[in-house]
Amino acid sequence: MSDEQYMREALKQARYAFAEEEIPIGAVVVLDRQIIARAYNQTEKLRDVTAHAEMLALTAAANHVGNKYLSDCTLYVTVEPCVMCAGATAWAQLRRVVYGADEPKFGYRRHGNLLHPKAEVVTGVLGAECGEIMQEFFARKRK
Repeated sequence: MSDEQYMREALKQARYAFAEEEIPIGAVVVLDRQIIARAYNQTEKLRDVTAHAEMLALTAAANHVGNKYLSDCTLYVTVEPCVMCAGATAWAQLRRVVYGADEPKFGYRRHGNLLHPKAEVVTGVLGAECGEIMQEFFARKRK
């Protein structure tokens, strides 16, 4: 599968979040071209400010591989990770982080590079689609 195909899987997760009135961010973790974890934001459902899609996906991936280090894995996430999630990817030693839409307000890049120093970062994959679902969500919230 390509980066775009994996991002489409993350977008499916974002749509689940949208349907549950969660901020529509989805994530998948890939190892050896296989999706080993899928997650979406569940901060409202779980009443947990740390229940971001990335955090839930990293936990599921670590459980899948039986190790806290995910150095051979790639995280696909629909929106630029926040500081907390970027830090978690650094601690997990992810090889790659691929995201769709930029997050100028809360994205990690406002604070410098918080990812693992060896991590490859790919931005803008299906960025328009990833941004549109966020815009639609917040437009509905404002009504």
